[in-house]
Amino acid sequence: MFYTSIVIAVDPSDTNPHPARTLVMGVVNVTPNSFSDGGMWADPEVAIRHARDLVAQGADIIDVGGESTRPGAARTFEDEELHRVLPVVKALASDGVTVSVDTMRSSVAEAVVEAGARIVNDVSGGKADPEILNVVAGTGVDYVLMHWRGQSATMQGLIHYEDVVADVISEISQQVDAAQTAGIERERIIVDPGIGFSKTTEQNWQLIDAADVFQKEFKDLRVVWGVSRKRFLGELLADNGQDRPALERDAGTMALSTYFALHHAWCVRTHEVRANRDAMETIARVLA
Repeated sequence: MFYTSIVIAVDPSDTNPHPARTLVMGVVNVTPNSFSDGGMWADPEVAIRHARDLVAQGADIIDVGGESTRPGAARTFEDEELHRVLPVVKALASDGVTVSVDTMRSSVAEAVVEAGARIVNDVSGGKADPEILNVVAGTGVDYVLMHWRGQSATMQGLIHYEDVVADVISEISQQVDAAQTAGIERERIIVDPGIGFSKTTEQNWQLIDAADVFQKEFKDLRVVWGVSRKRFLGELLADNGQDRPALERDAGTMALSTYFALHHAWCVRTHEVRANRDAMETIARVLA
């Protein structure tokens, strides 16, 4: 079944930080240990079919990840990460899909861009492997720079902030400067506040509440928000003291996507595409 009710067309390669509609980035985890889908798409052929389904449902961008960054996750070996993502990137790029690859490694970034990826989504913002900034600078692709303080195994111990909103903005700004120094043009940089990474539940909500502050502080940059199915939503929607399972958090995710669209976010990153795309189209019509 193909998604045909496209109302407002947006080019995902457009660097305008304020497009007519908030874009939808569909997540495809080619990993056996994702927090949200538990390895459902770990086989590359299955992942390719799933990604094509997400495109049919209205995804503007497909974000392919070969290494889990959930809290506590151990790092994946470089060869394994490449083995997981390259077949998916090549297949989708040949379809003409705008492909983003979620990686912290410069070697992986170089390989996936050669395979056709148009966005490097680095959750470490250039801190895990500073060479990634030089690689991206030389490729001409867009770069998602997320707020990050440490690897998954230790990040939840790095949650002290004087003021979480001000500190996250300051730390992102420092990495934006580092990216520009490496040669990445400012218009190619996309910032991500890093919800769930080195943040408590309350800190996540404080950052979300400050969506308009992020839009103001980074007014000439594109801002993407990734909240899909994350633990703080499971806590909010708990049933009888038990966190709502990850696969049952999509309605909460869509509610936040709508909120971000109302605050003119460039893009939302989500596992469930159709409802989020519908919401983005609807809000664009309301704001038109």
